[in-house]
Amino acid sequence: MAKQSAGLIAYHVGVTTLTLGSVFNVCLIFLKVGNRSLELGLANGLLAIFAVDYLVRLLITKNRKIFLIQSAFDLLGIIPLHPVFAFFRLARLVRLMRFHHLFWRWGIAGKWTQAYHRFIYKTGFIYLFSISVAIIVLSAFLFSLTEKQSLANSLWWAITTATTVGYGDETPHTAVGKIIASFLMVGGVGFIGLLTSTITDFVASRTEQATTTQEAQQLADMAQLLAKIDTLTDKVDQLQTQVDRLTPKHAKRDNKKRP
Repeated sequence: MAKQSAGLIAYHVGVTTLTLGSVFNVCLIFLKVGNRSLELGLANGLLAIFAVDYLVRLLITKNRKIFLIQSAFDLLGIIPLHPVFAFFRLARLVRLMRFHHLFWRWGIAGKWTQAYHRFIYKTGFIYLFSISVAIIVLSAFLFSLTEKQSLANSLWWAITTATTVGYGDETPHTAVGKIIASFLMVGGVGFIGLLTSTITDFVASRTEQATTTQEAQQLADMAQLLAKIDTLTDKVDQLQTQVDRLTPKHAKRDNKKRP
C-alpha cells in the first residue's frame, strides 16, 4: 500500500508538471517567444503523452461512463486542432487538488468547491459544453478537409459561425462545405444557446438563493430580538412584583396621596 501510494503521488506530480509545462509552452507560442518550431514540437509531444495517458486510464477504469463524464476536459485537452486546447488540461489539476484534499488544507474548501461541482456536473454544463465543443471541432476538421484550409483557420471559422458572429473572412465554397456550415449553424447555435442559458440560470438561481438566505437570516434575527425583548419584559414584570412586595403598605399609601 505504501508503494502504491508513493507511486500514485509520483504519477500525480508528473501529470502536474507536464500540465503546467504544456500550458507554459502554449503561452510562449502565443507570445512568439523562443524557437517556434521547437515549441510546436514540444506541444505535439506533450499532446501525444496526454493522449496515451487518457487512453490507458480509459482502458483500466472500472466505470467508463463516470470516467467519460469526469474526464471530459481531459478529452478536450488532447484535441490536435490547435495548441490552445492545452488549457483544458488545467481542469485535471483541479481534480487532483480535490483528490488530495488540498482545498481543505488551504482553507478554501466548502462552499466554493461545492458550487464548482454543482455548476459543472449537476447543472449539465459539462454535457452541453462537451457537445458544443465536439460539434465545433468536428465541423472545423471537416471544413479543413473539404475547403483545403488550415486547421487553425477552420477552427476560427467554426467558432465565428457557431457564435453567430460570422466575420465572413472564411466562407465555404463547395457544396459539402456548405452542408457542414448548415449543420454547424443549426446544431452549434442551438447547443451554445442552451449553454448560455444554463450559465444564466445558474447565476440567477445563486442570486435568488443568496437573497432568500439573507431574508431568512433577517427574519431569524428579528425573531431572536423579539424573543429577547419578551424575556426582558418578563424579567421587568417580575422585578416590579418583587418591589411591590417589599414596599411597606404605609409607603404605598403615601405614594397614592402625592399629586
